[in-house]
Amino acid sequence: MSDLPFTLDQLRILKAIAAEGSFKRAADSLYVSQPAVSLQVQNLERQLDVPLFDRGGRRAQLTEAGHLLLSYGEKILTLCQETCRAIEDLQNLQGGTLIIGASQTTGTYLLPRMIGMFRQQYPDVAVQLHVHSTRRTAWSVANGQVDLAIIGGEVPSELHDSLDIIPYAEDELALILPVFHPFAKLETIHREDLYKLQFIALDSQSTIRKVIDQVLTRSDIDTRRLKIEMELNSIEAIKNAVQAGLGAAFVSVSAIEKELQMGVLHRAHIDDVVVKRTLWVIVNPNRYRSKAAEAFTKEILPEFASPGWGKVLEESSVLEADAFKAAAPNPAGS
Repeated sequence: MSDLPFTLDQLRILKAIAAEGSFKRAADSLYVSQPAVSLQVQNLERQLDVPLFDRGGRRAQLTEAGHLLLSYGEKILTLCQETCRAIEDLQNLQGGTLIIGASQTTGTYLLPRMIGMFRQQYPDVAVQLHVHSTRRTAWSVANGQVDLAIIGGEVPSELHDSLDIIPYAEDELALILPVFHPFAKLETIHREDLYKLQFIALDSQSTIRKVIDQVLTRSDIDTRRLKIEMELNSIEAIKNAVQAGLGAAFVSVSAIEKELQMGVLHRAHIDDVVVKRTLWVIVNPNRYRSKAAEAFTKEILPEFASPGWGKVLEESSVLEADAFKAAAPNPAGS
């Protein structure tokens, strides 16, 4: 073929239909008409001489050829985005885009502060924050859709060889109680006291719940003996429930700073027990690294890193992360 049988717009339309599940929703997401989307798909199928969708069902289903084209199309579109950002970098941070990924807790409570500090220094750089599960975030970094990410969960084992996974900070999990709970009057409580409390937790299938249970187990707390009286679907809902007197909970310290300052929650300390997990910075060393990502790495990450790690990050940055690998704990355990 002398000419490519597809355009970038057609690849974007194909990706949108696959994501949205219908031609109409894809058209809405791209701000074009449904007939225009249908016409582009028809032209694409005619140019390729293969059907891309099974049109018998209610949902737009890709054929085998459609899946193949989508797989390569996503890679093409990602490279196009990298190309545009590399050109934007020639303006020396007078523009451009920084895309950061995060798991739920870090994305909700830590990254907004980091991004705020970055925006003060580089107001012309557009920043996107993608908050998803650790697994989805790690794949986004591996696929080049995200510049770097800060996560607290387990990176899929199949990505360990393709990503740099650097220990970044320690996130302490705090036991919170209603301010009027009898234990709130005590300076510390005993480990055995935990089994007398009624707990509020995230859904047992949620990634964050599994990470918290793993961390508690490593701190010699038997999670099977904890009385889970209620399961909710968000950290904010859990904090409100504890504040209302419905039970106790373990949450990240970063999630309760405001409530502790306002005095609406009590943080209980447990004798000889400090519950911590490791937060990790993950990057793909084989992808293009924008100047915005370099600036965020060198200037913002050290400000929030745990003591000792901040200096190393500042001197070497995650761009030269090989030195961390020998000393880094196994990320599969986080």
